[in-house]
Amino acid sequence: MDPHKILPLLFLCFFIISLSHPSVASGSIKGEEELSNYVVIVRERPSDVSDVATWHSSLLSTVIPDSSRLIYSYDQVVNGFAARLSKKEIETLSKKDWFVDAHLSRRYKLATTVTPSFLGLRQSAKHPDGLWNISKMGEGMIIGVIDSGITPGHPSFNDEGMSPPPAKWKGHCDFNKTMCNNKLIGAVILKKGIEKGHPSPVDSTGHGTHTSSTAAGAFVKDAGEFGISFGVASGMAPRAHIAMYEICEDSICDGVDFLKAIEVAVNDGVDILSLSITEVEIKRQLIDDGTLKSKPGPLGLSDDIMIGAFYAMSHGVFVSAAASNNGPVPGSVSNDAPWILTVGASTTDRRLASVLRLQNGMEFKGEMMNEPAKASRRWMPLTYFNMSTPAKDARGSIVVLKFIELRDNNAIELTQIMAQMGAATYILIKYKGQGTAFMDPDQQYLAPTVHMSYDDGDKLLAYLTSHPKTFAKINFKGPVLKEPNSLEVAKFSSRGPSVIFQGILKPDIIGSGVKILAASPDKMKVQSFHKKAAFAIRSGTSMSTPHLSGIAALIKKVHPNWTPAAIKSAIMTTAYAYHKEKPINDYTQFPADYLAIGAGHVDPRKAVEPGLVYDLKPEDYIPYLCGMGFNDTVVQTVVYPLRFNTCSQVKKISEEQLNYPSIRINMKANLTTTKIERTVTNVGDALWTYHAKLDVPKGVYAYVRPKRLYFTKKNEKRRFTITFKKMGKIQEPAQGQLRWISKKHVVRSPITIATDANADYASMKCNNFNICE
Repeated sequence: MDPHKILPLLFLCFFIISLSHPSVASGSIKGEEELSNYVVIVRERPSDVSDVATWHSSLLSTVIPDSSRLIYSYDQVVNGFAARLSKKEIETLSKKDWFVDAHLSRRYKLATTVTPSFLGLRQSAKHPDGLWNISKMGEGMIIGVIDSGITPGHPSFNDEGMSPPPAKWKGHCDFNKTMCNNKLIGAVILKKGIEKGHPSPVDSTGHGTHTSSTAAGAFVKDAGEFGISFGVASGMAPRAHIAMYEICEDSICDGVDFLKAIEVAVNDGVDILSLSITEVEIKRQLIDDGTLKSKPGPLGLSDDIMIGAFYAMSHGVFVSAAASNNGPVPGSVSNDAPWILTVGASTTDRRLASVLRLQNGMEFKGEMMNEPAKASRRWMPLTYFNMSTPAKDARGSIVVLKFIELRDNNAIELTQIMAQMGAATYILIKYKGQGTAFMDPDQQYLAPTVHMSYDDGDKLLAYLTSHPKTFAKINFKGPVLKEPNSLEVAKFSSRGPSVIFQGILKPDIIGSGVKILAASPDKMKVQSFHKKAAFAIRSGTSMSTPHLSGIAALIKKVHPNWTPAAIKSAIMTTAYAYHKEKPINDYTQFPADYLAIGAGHVDPRKAVEPGLVYDLKPEDYIPYLCGMGFNDTVVQTVVYPLRFNTCSQVKKISEEQLNYPSIRINMKANLTTTKIERTVTNVGDALWTYHAKLDVPKGVYAYVRPKRLYFTKKNEKRRFTITFKKMGKIQEPAQGQLRWISKKHVVRSPITIATDANADYASMKCNNFNICE
């Protein structure tokens, strides 16, 4: 059966995302059933009802007299309430005339100094009019962060030189009055769904502090980690205000809390929402033999992030969210609704350089992971540890280990054990094709540790085999900037295609997310040899997301009337897929495809002047969702409070026809011709002419009509079509690009083509290190 035909049925099902972290019950009903968190959708309230919370409580009381089971009453984000219910109680509720639908709340998890210059924000010879100058560093913008809390009083949240929040701000601070200021203007705690945690929005994991400061942290001198100063740290929008909405505890967050946080944040008046949270479980899993399971059905629009993000977008709030850290498995991308900017992670051009020098003069380059100040500069024995080396061999040595041999021995735990045995320093050799990014998003080690490439490690081990009594020392060079060939997609960054929205290319964009230095609570520095510091290095799409959130704030400052879709289009159509005249690499050191990088790497300076944008209004998504086959109840739940009657009265469009900045078409099976339509809006100067340049893979013939677009005024719209014809076997990777080129602008849309060869990604093989082929 065509999977698209069964989507409407599958989307009505409700899935528990994680067996290890279920949507937790608060007990059981007389030993029968556990209670879980549900979002219950109800009919429109009567006109004489003024107190929505009281009305929702009365509805629930017709089945459950215990009022404490009501978690939240939603007045805006959805038409309904959240409550702790059993399956039998849901069945009883479903028979009430006011009941529309219900879905099980999902569980989610929590998924800098050099990046402002790397991204062209600061003024420089290359960027004489840096975006910070143009945008006044985001002054007056409010960035809402939904995360694990924040660390008030941290220097990154100093309000020196900050103006008060704009008059539209309606939020409040759950800290005392001295904790919040003109930088940290709001901090609230919303964790009724997980029923645990401290009573104030103080960050317990360090995650929310890190992401908030990355988006909009103030300037802090001598920010550093490992005893090294990295210079002046700041967020992407250092003059923007921050509002924290804490919903997570021990890195776990509940969907009912997320929906309430969205409702509160939008009502408070935020301009941008930054979501560094993703689904607890990958959407599809590896089975024991390493073969990917058969292509899964969609998880449904019961995803609370999708629903909440639509509400925010419909109120003019730009939403960026993490793609997740489940890469490089195909189809692992999360937060993939088309009204969300889905952000993958890339490296930067900074490397923490070190050199292993042997007594014979041979040198091997590496990258330090931590604690260079504690590393010995003396000559030490160099020992290869292969799980059978006696413990005494480690004392006072530089120990060499291979990641591939650590599969069943956690690398961090093993290095801790080795440190207790007296090992002085570690060389961890990467496996073949691992690339320059961390193996895992948040690796930390107690002892001084250096990562070495597979090729250099192979040469080192070959030498050690013939020269077992070798002495060496490590010279730490510190931060090295503008490293050649340094930009690549992080291995952990989740890949497309979207399992649900198969006609949309996801992720949308990649941004800096590897080894990002940002604020950290002092208490989180428990793994440091040095005295407690206020900054930490972390990696993940959680780190790349606030980069894009801050950049969006800068763009919105310059263009306050742009819609969220226009801002997204500007970011995507000005992104680059080539860096220093070479393709952005995947972790395998081969060029990354668009399912890894989306439109490419963000280029903030160009994004503020894109020339043309692909715009969308909230109501434009209704014919798109109806065209995907969703029933009226599902569509109304997502687009609420937009007025919507029935899909039967809507002129539906197919997925590829959504006016999206990227293009993804289906040429599987007997589909030999596809024609798509797009509309662009001129946001540049009045008089411009653009001509089309189209690149498609071998086996496809395509043409654009018209070939030129003429604009005579600002905000003028022009429509065009692209026709694709299959002429034979399509060359992989099945991708290309459309560029609209004027004398000043290049407006680029990546093109990906779903074919019989690449669509069956379930047949791919992944080994134990998630290297897929």
